[in-house]
Amino acid sequence: MSEINPAHILDLSDLNARLWAWIERIYHQTPHSGLGGMTPLARYQKDLLKIRTLGQRAANLDAIFLHRVTRFVRKDGTVSYLGNRFEVPYELSGQTVQLVVDPHREIVVGVENKNGDSLGAATPLDALSNLQRERRKTVPTDTVAPSLIRTGPNLIETALAKYYNDKEEF
Repeated sequence: MSEINPAHILDLSDLNARLWAWIERIYHQTPHSGLGGMTPLARYQKDLLKIRTLGQRAANLDAIFLHRVTRFVRKDGTVSYLGNRFEVPYELSGQTVQLVVDPHREIVVGVENKNGDSLGAATPLDALSNLQRERRKTVPTDTVAPSLIRTGPNLIETALAKYYNDKEEF
């Protein structure tokens, strides 16, 4: 910037033209000690064969740079981020999840598990709607502790058998 004469600059496009002329003619052609005496252009060309395109990943480029923030889901199905509360699927209550956050807009985009699988959306909390939110937590049957499942006779079955045995005696 110290070498630019402001009197010669007409507008932003003129300033950009001068910048690119400096990059191409001076910066790229001057050896740098940090590059072992190579010019930036020569150093770039040396690794040119190692550079690969993103291919199909280019479509997901924005998603790659989203941040993941660990949060605990409260009993009411909400989480907080930057002082704001968000509703997530109620089934996640009591679990630790990853909020997917757009760091530039500072908004929560979604919710993932620790493996990166999507668990649903995160929406700004509507406190009035949250009061009437249906709170049915689904519990898969395979998660019931085996010690809670009765397999032998219980009091009801014993009473039923005794009831019918007593009736047969009459």
